[in-house]
Amino acid sequence: MAKGYQANKDRQAALSGYGKAIGKRAGFCCELCGEKEELRVWDQQPDREPTMESLALLCGRCRALAEGRKADSNELRAIRNALWSDIPAVAEGAAVVLARCKEPWVREAIEESLIDEELKTELLR
Repeated sequence: MAKGYQANKDRQAALSGYGKAIGKRAGFCCELCGEKEELRVWDQQPDREPTMESLALLCGRCRALAEGRKADSNELRAIRNALWSDIPAVAEGAAVVLARCKEPWVREAIEESLIDEELKTELLR
């Protein structure tokens, strides 16, 4: 148990170390919707070592969406532009969130985005 606790503590410290740089990169706004409240670093790949490319600054609402909360299509339109981010965690995170919605505009936006083709294929199945 102590090993898991220590590993989690070390991971949180590593994420915290990126906080200021991620905040600056994001202009201290949510990298999915632009909101400025409840901002925290979100890890797109929690099973890997964190990097600037795998982390995004998200508001509470977008973190909940990234973690699986369902949203209506109007709510998702606010994060559509994040698909064209050059930061993988932002673009791919937005694609994963959007792919849960079956609206035609979502499929079209993901198809047109610059995210990894393999992920794009997986999301559009």
